[in-house]
Amino acid sequence: MNHKLKIILGASMLALGAAQPAMAGPLKLKPIMDARLRYEGVDQAGLAKDADALTMRMRSGVEATGGDFSFLVEAEGTLALSEKYNSGVNGKAAYPIVADPENVELSRIQLQYKGLPKTVITLGRQRINLDDQRFVGSVAWRQNEQTFDAARIEWSGIKNVKADVTYAWSQRTIWGVEGTGARQQAISGDNIFANLSYKLKVGTITGFAYIVDQDEAAVTYLAQPFSMSSQTFGGRAAFSLPLSKAVKLNLLASYARQSDYHRSRIDYSADYWLGEIGFSAKGFTVTGGYEVLGADASATNKVSGAAVVASLQTPLATLHKFNGWADKFLVTPPNGLRDAYGSIGYTLPKVGKMGPLGLLLSYHRYDSDRLSIDYGSEWNAQATLKINKRLSALVKYADYEADIFATDTKKLWAQLDYAL
Repeated sequence: MNHKLKIILGASMLALGAAQPAMAGPLKLKPIMDARLRYEGVDQAGLAKDADALTMRMRSGVEATGGDFSFLVEAEGTLALSEKYNSGVNGKAAYPIVADPENVELSRIQLQYKGLPKTVITLGRQRINLDDQRFVGSVAWRQNEQTFDAARIEWSGIKNVKADVTYAWSQRTIWGVEGTGARQQAISGDNIFANLSYKLKVGTITGFAYIVDQDEAAVTYLAQPFSMSSQTFGGRAAFSLPLSKAVKLNLLASYARQSDYHRSRIDYSADYWLGEIGFSAKGFTVTGGYEVLGADASATNKVSGAAVVASLQTPLATLHKFNGWADKFLVTPPNGLRDAYGSIGYTLPKVGKMGPLGLLLSYHRYDSDRLSIDYGSEWNAQATLKINKRLSALVKYADYEADIFATDTKKLWAQLDYAL
């Protein structure tokens, strides 16, 4: 546990002890437990072996609530039942990467206070998901989720308005206790996440500012010759409009401008665009969208003055949610990325005594933001089933066909989840 976290939690416990009158009510204990068994197979061109990863993830902990305060502690562990894969930190370079290393760690430890009107204050190691997680998320798809050592304030004192501000001094990555070098367990820095949203009858409008200041050189210079320190300002609007009793129109639009900040050694700026339209009716959903992560061909190295090409990056995002499940664009290529995509889904409420059953098929076409480079294309398919109140199953497939970016890759997942 780092020094700042010890100070914050120590102060929090003193405050908790001084607030006994606010905790006069009965102490309630809520257990936390969820388990996940997953198989992930990867066939990637250019590598000698296929990955066959069978992993088990367990999270367990407790949340104690009394009056206006709650205290949560949660441990997380991942065991590789079959380690025929490159976890990113196990040195098995002949296999494709499956980013689920063996791990045991303190995933969350937080103190929360709700004693002020329309205000929630959370201190400590916590899960943070903002908007659609395009810029800040918990990476829940991976066995070891991403958390943050942070102080967060959420305020909703004006009707339909919510302000959400976080200062985070450490990003606890998916690489776990054995993370090192370019894939460290934690990345320190001074990060500020600020959201201001207004809720309408048909949707939500949000303005955001994300200041990312990472100070780990081994990480920030891994993929491109500049650090991931940046400042991003933008907004998004998400609407759901009823066209009839059975049909809804779903609209999503977002724009942001990102530029260098503090420790970044590159002077750059790049745009983010997203436009999406969808229809839902009688269990079916049809969606089409276009996302642009821009590039800057006029960027310069602040140290040498040399001209470079830089692109918009989202290092704190839940990246698996975006640009295809084959995970070929976790780092935006220097020439940027344009992702044209479409999907069709269907949800069946019941399958015997089980359900719902969800089916999804999607397609992506990837190109560069500049120079008109054809990167490749990808098909994704998924089926999910709620077996009972606590148990669910998933089967998922990704097929990336490269033109000139990365290599052909096929991935298959089969998964069981159990949660209290």
